[in-house]
Amino acid sequence: MKRFREWMHGKGRPVMIAVILLAAFSIIFMYFQEERGGKLWTGEPQATATPKSLEDSIIGGDRLTAPEATDTQPEEDTQSGTDAPSEEDTQSGTDAPSEEDTQSETDVQPEASGTVCLGFAGDICLDDDCAVMRHMRKAGGLENVIDKRLIRKMNAYDAMIINNEFSISEQGSPMDGKQYTFRSSPENVKYLKQLGVDVAGLANNHVYDYGKTAFLDTLKYLKKADIAVVGAGKNAKQAKKPVYLTCKGKTIAIVAATRAEKYIMTPEAGKNSPGVFRTYDDTAYRKAIRKAKKKADFVVAYVHWGTEYSTELEDVQRQQAMDYIDAGADAVVGAHTHCMQGIGYYKGAPIFYSLGNFWFNEKTLYTTVLELSISEEGKLTAKMQPCIQKDKETKLLTGKKKIRKFVKYINGISTSGRLDKNCNVCKLVKRQ
Repeated sequence: MKRFREWMHGKGRPVMIAVILLAAFSIIFMYFQEERGGKLWTGEPQATATPKSLEDSIIGGDRLTAPEATDTQPEEDTQSGTDAPSEEDTQSGTDAPSEEDTQSETDVQPEASGTVCLGFAGDICLDDDCAVMRHMRKAGGLENVIDKRLIRKMNAYDAMIINNEFSISEQGSPMDGKQYTFRSSPENVKYLKQLGVDVAGLANNHVYDYGKTAFLDTLKYLKKADIAVVGAGKNAKQAKKPVYLTCKGKTIAIVAATRAEKYIMTPEAGKNSPGVFRTYDDTAYRKAIRKAKKKADFVVAYVHWGTEYSTELEDVQRQQAMDYIDAGADAVVGAHTHCMQGIGYYKGAPIFYSLGNFWFNEKTLYTTVLELSISEEGKLTAKMQPCIQKDKETKLLTGKKKIRKFVKYINGISTSGRLDKNCNVCKLVKRQ
């Protein structure tokens, strides 16, 4: 011990100082590496949303007041930007959640007893041979490729609506002249149920890919699974018929139609023939919206349109969105483009031009689950769950930095609508 003290007072002192400094620098370096990691939290958030309670029928009820737009100026760093998702946005892992990650979760919040919350997601494909389904089988199940937190959220909404971009059948042949055709085995309908889907939008350009028999099978299997369909049917009357959701004393109508094909191949439903409800000329669709408005408190125009993989809006999208709102739609929700398009407002009604892919292919793209909430007093509010499709999986984005980038991207492609820093939808207030 005496020799050790002598050494410490002599040559040992600088050695020990060097060791202590090295340890301190190592701790500081590890701290900053952890802060920059931005790993996706894979923990189990607490379930807070109310369970589903709806039936596919029309009931009476008091009329809702007109939806109120939230006039909010977005945060400075979320105003614009069209950057594609970066590598940092797409990281995943099993690290414990950081304080930043847990503070910026956009969970479904507990709703007041009279508030109805609807969920909308974009394009999904359950074709047995498509990339996402092959990946799911290798991964061992849907919960391993679609974020478990998203699955819980989707099941917690009062109603969940999704774009069903495929036929469901073991019969039929691919339509002649179509480059891409999609058909799913009937057993895959269980995945729609696992996602909490209540309504399948069929007004699209792939539901008839395998012909009449497979199309009719699609209607049959969805009905058997107690999933309502909208935008297509055995005849024009069925195709034009809205889905009426009744929940908490309110009636919500979903009216769906398509104008997606540049070279029209999917049959239009006729008086005695099956097919989809078209809206290239929107006269019939506007009539269906007006008719639904007479029976419902709230109407959503659910439309398949736009240019694939383009954030640029077609002139007809802008014009027809206004037509639908003039006809009585309280919100317009679009699909088809396989990438997200921006947000607009017209006469206080929000327009979501396209929700993009939800879970469709191998591309790296932002996506969302859109929440439309109707308060007991009839006020409409909307929020986007920030998500990303990457490597044939769909994940919820967490962490303030990643969510800011998502918000900035959406605001950069939007017109008269914006997201605030918490992904709430608001009407743009222009600076003077």
